[in-house]
Amino acid sequence: MNNYFKTGAFFIWLLLFLPFTSQAAGGVALGATRVIYPAGAQQTSLAITNSDSRDRYLINAWIDNDAGKKDKRFVVTPPLFVSEPKSENTLRIIYVGEPLPDDRESLFWMNVKAIPAVDKNSVEGKNVLQLAILSRIKLFVRPTKLSMQPEEARAKLRFSRSGGALVIDNPTPYYVTLVNLKMGGVKLPNTMISPRQNARVSLGTAQGSITFQTVNDYGALTPVQSGAVR
Repeated sequence: MNNYFKTGAFFIWLLLFLPFTSQAAGGVALGATRVIYPAGAQQTSLAITNSDSRDRYLINAWIDNDAGKKDKRFVVTPPLFVSEPKSENTLRIIYVGEPLPDDRESLFWMNVKAIPAVDKNSVEGKNVLQLAILSRIKLFVRPTKLSMQPEEARAKLRFSRSGGALVIDNPTPYYVTLVNLKMGGVKLPNTMISPRQNARVSLGTAQGSITFQTVNDYGALTPVQSGAVR
């Protein structure tokens, strides 16, 4: 297998970080745009599909913490495997660390790198550009007895203005990701607010009421909701 994934010339590795897409590389796609890991569960899983009818891919998977460092409290199996054409594989994710906070979600990042196979016989003596695509999706470890359901969190957000910034307060135990955030029709940056924290978004000259959508557990957008700036 090693020779199959090497060329006789050189590789150029181009890493593309795609945190909001399930597409990994060519015909390889992840089965979700985020992973919810119920705290206390023995494991959870993520499907990987190779819809290409011809190409194989070497798949490497691991989990980072919120600081971007590989987190050894998680085991991903298999961590390295070959995805055959027209096949589906399952990554199993197992948490083996000490218990995490039980009053709020904890955030990690699932990383899946897909490297297309190259037949060394067809590229002997040639320069080859090989793309290795890295998909990063959010992994939330969610306690089982939180004070509300995740779909209730968006209604609990509070908005206020401080100088030239919009302050978004999240009093809930969930991470909430705001998209299509607008003030008076002016588009503001997408923003994720940590549990029981607040985030600041620069407003510039924007005035008026707030409208926004959030991303649910399935990666879909919720209906447009309005909010008053207090």
